[in-house]
Amino acid sequence: MTKIIHGPYLSDLLRQGNVLHDVCIALSRTDPLHRLSGQLQNNAYRRVVMTGMGSSFHACYPLHLRLSRAGFVSHHVETSELLLGFEPLKSRDTLLIIASQSGESAEVVELLRGSHAFGHVIGITNQLSSTLGRKAHTALALHAGEEATVSCKTYIATLAVLHWLGEALAGGSPSEAVQTLGSIEQPMHAYLNNYQSHVARLAGMIADIRSVYVVGRGVSLATTGTGGLILKESTRQPAEGMSAAAFRHGVIEMVGPHTLVLVLLGQPEIADLHRKLATDISNHGGPVIVIGSDAGIPEPFRTPEVPEPLLPLVEILPVQMLSLAIAARDGREAGRFKLASKITTTS
Repeated sequence: MTKIIHGPYLSDLLRQGNVLHDVCIALSRTDPLHRLSGQLQNNAYRRVVMTGMGSSFHACYPLHLRLSRAGFVSHHVETSELLLGFEPLKSRDTLLIIASQSGESAEVVELLRGSHAFGHVIGITNQLSSTLGRKAHTALALHAGEEATVSCKTYIATLAVLHWLGEALAGGSPSEAVQTLGSIEQPMHAYLNNYQSHVARLAGMIADIRSVYVVGRGVSLATTGTGGLILKESTRQPAEGMSAAAFRHGVIEMVGPHTLVLVLLGQPEIADLHRKLATDISNHGGPVIVIGSDAGIPEPFRTPEVPEPLLPLVEILPVQMLSLAIAARDGREAGRFKLASKITTTS
């Protein structure tokens, strides 16, 4: 077996179940935001804008779908782009949701200079003492603890907090959301406890792989975006996350023996589309891995069965295992930054 070089990234990965536990305890004690929910449902806010950078941005996508399906006008815009335009969104009848692990990213700090333009700002951050934590009208803590490099603990925590927030804002049950989130803790622990065998299994499949695509639809777009990002960050190998439909539109020309495609089955009503895509990739001579909860899917690609909105919490786990396997193959410590930093303070 290719040796895994241990480091802070691996340590953070293995604590994701603990973080989910801590987040659930904190959320069970958090005000359910009834007043804000009532204002949103009574049209005091005409729209919701959610924003962030990197994995924080991608983690907002399930909430964007949740609110859109509940009938609210929702916008999902990367913070750097929100700074450059979208002036009609900067209004007192806009509820702004900002996700930022540090609360100090350059783009977030710049956006907050004009936060008075928005009706209400909800900040989701790991640092309540940060600029975001201090300037948000409502601040929700991630309780992820210190994170060394590539986002993993904070990504899981952000997904969890945003899921709870979606239930709170859309008139659902925040307490039931906490219970559902808590039910994932033990399956997550069980999966991560077998990380060495997962990586060993992957090692036999990636000897000639030089690039990776992560594809899916629906809430799984949170996983595709974050998956492509963390693979690049943790392995320094080309990787891309995108819609499975977009992959069909020309990108499928990239299929070949050195390009691995991870296909996320996603929710049941679209899973057959993704099975067909995986078959076509294989028929074209490309290595492909299907990730989902189907009984026939082997470890480490079989994920715990969870409700549709929470798929990103478990879909990311096999992608993380792949990051460890690629780094080990190349004799690198996964997740050790060479050029980047944990907090990006230059826009």
